[in-house]
Amino acid sequence: MLEALTDAFANAQQWVFETLVVPVAFTLGAGNLLEDGFIATGWLLVGLVQIIILLLVIGPLQRLWPVEQVTDRHAIGIDVIYTLIHRLGLFKLAMFFSVELWLTQGLGWLRAHGLPTLQIDQLWPGLTDRAAVSFLIYLVVFDLIGYLVHRAQHRWHWWWQLHAVHHSQRQMTMWTDNRNHLLDSAITDVIFVCAAILIGVAPAQFVALVAVSQLLESLHHANLRWSWGRIGDRLLVSPSFHRRHHAVMLSHEPHHLTALSTAGPSQGAKAPSGGSEAGGAAKRGGFIHAAGPSQGAKAPLGGSEPRAAGSVGAGFGSNYGILFPWWDGLLGSADWRPGRDPTGIDDQVLRGRDYGRGFWVQQWLGLKRLAGMLGRS
Repeated sequence: MLEALTDAFANAQQWVFETLVVPVAFTLGAGNLLEDGFIATGWLLVGLVQIIILLLVIGPLQRLWPVEQVTDRHAIGIDVIYTLIHRLGLFKLAMFFSVELWLTQGLGWLRAHGLPTLQIDQLWPGLTDRAAVSFLIYLVVFDLIGYLVHRAQHRWHWWWQLHAVHHSQRQMTMWTDNRNHLLDSAITDVIFVCAAILIGVAPAQFVALVAVSQLLESLHHANLRWSWGRIGDRLLVSPSFHRRHHAVMLSHEPHHLTALSTAGPSQGAKAPSGGSEAGGAAKRGGFIHAAGPSQGAKAPLGGSEPRAAGSVGAGFGSNYGILFPWWDGLLGSADWRPGRDPTGIDDQVLRGRDYGRGFWVQQWLGLKRLAGMLGRS
């Protein structure tokens, strides 16, 4: 079945390329870029299929079983812009003509001079070279890499300044997955391209791996009060499991720097739209979240305000798993409690830190946070 789907997609890609892309390329005098245009056509088709599934399947599910009421459609609209940029291949194409092209050429030169390629699909001839088996192996390998990258995004303070764009969304929906700082996306893209080349992933398989991962990640970010049950949640990341990762008090700061005071923000402070009230201790998810950090508590270098008392997590949060929660279970970063809490970042909610309301503002503020952190002595 996998081969049939691959063949069908290849035929569709060829048809769109020959019917639309080739005539446009020659009209614009860009016939020398036809090979690159064929690659871009593949990413465009994958993105269109994903967006159709989002609109026809996941969207209606959100309306039937939402975690919270939609109150900030502007924030969701910005996430839609992020999704179109990433899923329709615009970001991928820009990366290809810059970093990825240079990276591919550089790794090709290294391989010509002895750099080995680990052909994972050849580990067990007759089994791992089957399309479905090799696809699953690569999916697991990529997911482990994704887990480690995600954990680093929370652990390394310079990287958190960029990754915070993703966590600053207080109205989380199926569109939120692609809400990332472009520099953050560029860094992760380079990591996965390098990994794909070094372990011998074919270009068509790479597209399929990215497509499946992205679609599942959209489901995990959806405004859905779904879990897969006690056993299922330990096999595949659910919307509930991942929403727990986005909970306000579990965003970044390590618990050993947590303040023990229950002092909250000034009276009358209002939470950003789409979230709950900022002040006062609140019981969420079966435990107490204190209202705010104590006076004088210091944040980690480059981090935000210390978390409120009652916060839990594995140092810098929990539930980093992208597709599979196995890595969280094995490496002690799993929090299996239901994800029902408001989402966002603690200093955004408790201190009113501005992470931006528009696309370009979010990008600019991310760079300012990064520059400020790197400028510290």
